[in-house]
Amino acid sequence: MQAQLSNANFSPDAQNESGSKRSGAKTTSRFQRSRLRRGGVFLMAAAFSWAVFADGAPFDRTELSAAEPDWSTYDAILKKNVARRTVAGVKGNFVNYAGIKADARWPGVVRMVANYNAAKLSTRNEKLAFYINAYNVLVIDLIVRNHPVADINKLGSDASPIWKRSVGKVAGRSMSLDGLENGIVRPFGDARIHFALNCGALSCPDLRREAYTAAKLRKQLAEQAWAFTHNASKGIRVDDATKTVHLSKIFEWFEKDFKDAETYVRRYRKKIPAGYAFKTDIEYNWRLNGR
Repeated sequence: MQAQLSNANFSPDAQNESGSKRSGAKTTSRFQRSRLRRGGVFLMAAAFSWAVFADGAPFDRTELSAAEPDWSTYDAILKKNVARRTVAGVKGNFVNYAGIKADARWPGVVRMVANYNAAKLSTRNEKLAFYINAYNVLVIDLIVRNHPVADINKLGSDASPIWKRSVGKVAGRSMSLDGLENGIVRPFGDARIHFALNCGALSCPDLRREAYTAAKLRKQLAEQAWAFTHNASKGIRVDDATKTVHLSKIFEWFEKDFKDAETYVRRYRKKIPAGYAFKTDIEYNWRLNGR
């Protein structure tokens, strides 16, 4: 995923991910890579806010009049049908796909993504936010149309993976999830998009309970990256007894985007002692992240 966010020095990713456009990005599909105490919570929130908003601007004011779709209905559906849960030992956002399927408003969201005139999108943030949302809408709709589903991979086969099949339209174009991810989103050049795209599995980074927008994209991507790198059940788990840092397979599948997993992770987990071994060996649970 290749792209550049404006005012990028708000996060640990800023120096290395906000500038250059990467060529030759790895195109492996996802199929193929087949309560803390209140005081502690407050301190963590304060630390996060400082890291994300060190420039004093939680919103990109240059994007407040962005020419992007009206995501209010999508927002409402997400807030109603996405909730925090722990399933099979994995903590994350759980999706009520049955509820979305029964919601008369959902087809309108799908049509909006399919028919929106992408030529209206002029800034990098507008485009990136739109295509991240489009990917997540396509995944949700794929599951909804085939509901009930236990594993999204089961909708395809070894010979014809679901990720490479056309699953809907985006801005008037028939699109596969693989084509959208590797052909459009990854070329923006920001590895944090891997924490924003949701593939419908328990081990995927969480489906956010709101749409991505140009004005809030800086904050949203920073929050997604923070959440995943601090989720021991599917993102990063530190074992001090063995001096090992266990990572999600995502850091292996997209190694060219993250460049060096250890260096990347240490931007978010600065207290990991030197000398610890880093291994991308957290088992990836492809079970559906909802019901």
